[in-house]
Amino acid sequence: MLKKPIHGEKKNRVLLKPRFKMELDNTSVEEILKAFKDNLAKDECKYCSKIADNHIFLDIPEEDNHFWSPQLQVEIEEDKNKNKTIVKGILGPKPQIWTMFMFFHFIIAILFVVFFVWFYTNWSLNKDYYFQEMMLIVLPLLSVLLYFFGQSGKRFAYNQMLELDQFLHKIIHKKDHQQ
Repeated sequence: MLKKPIHGEKKNRVLLKPRFKMELDNTSVEEILKAFKDNLAKDECKYCSKIADNHIFLDIPEEDNHFWSPQLQVEIEEDKNKNKTIVKGILGPKPQIWTMFMFFHFIIAILFVVFFVWFYTNWSLNKDYYFQEMMLIVLPLLSVLLYFFGQSGKRFAYNQMLELDQFLHKIIHKKDHQQ
């Protein structure tokens, strides 16, 4: 399972993008990929997926998908030195959500610098700077609002994150027990 996906048993404390790494003995990359492909091809499997080389992307099914639905990204590689297969993964929001949040925070930071320079210039010239001063207050508040918006999204995605994690471990452990 995820390494400490929650702290203090509160859904609010879900890690932003939990990462995990598993080392599997006596299992090749091809065997794990085949196990994923076989499970994903079954009629009862509800997950959408993309497999490219040694990367697997698992998404929540379309009918259950919402703005905050997570994505599980799995990378499988072979460690020839230790004769093991390494399964690494990231469980978190879809890349579009991360990009959007980073874009908004970047725009807020740029605007903050612009309004600060404008404020300082007007202050130095003894001109009215009320609007700039208000923006210097509003922009950090907007950033905090974005933070709480993201926190609420984590709560909405929590059960789906656990569901994807359990699906991954079901496949990995089923593969282990077949040997």
